[in-house]
Amino acid sequence: MIAAIFFYLFAILSVISAVMVISARNPVHAVLFLILTFFNAAGLFVLLSAEFLALLLIIVYVGAVAVLFLFVVMMLDVDFAELKAGFIKNAPVGALIGGVVLIELVALFIAHGFEIGASGAVQTAVPSTGSGLDNTTALGLVLYTKYVYFFQAAGLILLVAMIGAIVLTLRHKEGVKRQSIPAQVARNPKTAIEVIQVPSGGAILPTAEGKG
Repeated sequence: MIAAIFFYLFAILSVISAVMVISARNPVHAVLFLILTFFNAAGLFVLLSAEFLALLLIIVYVGAVAVLFLFVVMMLDVDFAELKAGFIKNAPVGALIGGVVLIELVALFIAHGFEIGASGAVQTAVPSTGSGLDNTTALGLVLYTKYVYFFQAAGLILLVAMIGAIVLTLRHKEGVKRQSIPAQVARNPKTAIEVIQVPSGGAILPTAEGKG
């Protein structure tokens, strides 16, 4: 009974905060409501005995992604009037899709009932074999044994995507001196040191290599 109460509490707060994300006038408030949505979703994961996913949601999304969104919104001068205009323009399509999803959810609940004990059919994340493994250990055993190749492939895809994003956004400015490692390694004492006889009261004029 207590688990059902917390489930409905987290679920209702998640829906309300998700609606506030897209309806808030202030973008900073929208990001804060997004963080509240993540916290409620983490609570739902805890009720499903998926503590690892709950902490991952808080650490990764709340601690990194949402904070990044908040800093970007606060630092960049974004024309939110134009964004609102685009939202209003696409509102009918979004309302249509939302209505279809709502009809599907209502049909699902009508078909399977609204019993509070319906969540008992959901399998827990930890196998009930008496092995004494917690959620994180059981997930690690499955991830690094049965799905190890898929895990490595996903990491490789993310690495390629990261390198591609860096290459596509990197722009070299002309006139800026850059480090050349082969040129540094090929230097010898004759090219690295230059002895200049300066007369008394004279000045050293910069060479072509020393400009910039």
